[in-house]
Amino acid sequence: MSRICVIGGGAWGTALAITAARAGATVTLWARDPKLSAAMQRDRVNDLLLPGYDLPEGISVTSDMAEAVRDADAILLVVPSQAIRDIGERVHAVAAPGVPVVLASKGIERDSGKLLTTVVEEAMPGHPIAVLSGPSFAAEVAAGYPTAVTIASSDVAENPTGSLAARLSLTLATPTFRPYISDDVIGVEVGGAVKNVIAIACGISKGLGFGTNTWAALITRGLDEMKTLAEALDGRRETVTGLSGMGDLALTCSSEQSRNMSFGKALGEQHSKEELLSNRRSVVEGVVNAVSVTDLAAKLGIEMPICSAVRSIVADGVEITDALQALLGRPLKAEPNALNVVLAHPTEENVPEYVSEILS
Repeated sequence: MSRICVIGGGAWGTALAITAARAGATVTLWARDPKLSAAMQRDRVNDLLLPGYDLPEGISVTSDMAEAVRDADAILLVVPSQAIRDIGERVHAVAAPGVPVVLASKGIERDSGKLLTTVVEEAMPGHPIAVLSGPSFAAEVAAGYPTAVTIASSDVAENPTGSLAARLSLTLATPTFRPYISDDVIGVEVGGAVKNVIAIACGISKGLGFGTNTWAALITRGLDEMKTLAEALDGRRETVTGLSGMGDLALTCSSEQSRNMSFGKALGEQHSKEELLSNRRSVVEGVVNAVSVTDLAAKLGIEMPICSAVRSIVADGVEITDALQALLGRPLKAEPNALNVVLAHPTEENVPEYVSEILS
């Protein structure tokens, strides 16, 4: 694939465009804002969302959708998760039939509860779909730091070397950007959607002043919530232990470079959600996906207590202290694959008082 179109002029879209150009592709980057696209084309940098990283000569920038997708061998969708349906329909209207689409956004559609690959299938019928996900801060990818991601497509099992995922991996690979292929599209998608919600929980924990014990517990139990959701949707639990699950979770929950982690930390420090979101240019995906993930879990009849606690804080108006009391007051349970027992919490009556003492 020699001609790549990237739809989305944010930090991650810009970083992927830079990567594709470094890999030798001719790249057209579409940005919604004509002023931003004109400035990027003229100044050869995305000063607004990814400052400090020059655009290689192989990249052209436009706000004209038809121009962007013309002659593309593959189209990368890199827009906020809740915009995928609208943007996908617009791309489908002007793209050549059958051009592969690479979903590089992470989340679940809020109104329908559908995975984004399903949304793309509905918005762009007839286009083969792959998913790109993994531990990858945009600035570090743009800087050329060694990075590994997963690209998944459903045809890998039947044709590993000729699959869409394999061809995309060859197209995007550079000495420092290493894509691994998978056939578990659902497992890869679930990891990307849930990790942002868990990152908000880790950020809240840090903002409250809790230590690494709490952080380790949140990412470990958060990983189990990822596995439970993936399995309920016919994905594989082991996929979630890979780059697109555990890898992305560890990254996003470990650094304030993560929008979701830094947002959660500010919440824990008693800043209001409205204040925090009004001051941001970029989308905090975990806020909307806390709702879409837990709504989907409810439909499937599964429990995701950490995600539910985050949802209660960011969407339902529950105070952080009350959400934490509810989370810590849950009955004790065995770990997965251990004894199938559920224990009554021996100090359940004392949990609210105990949590209040910690928070004070």
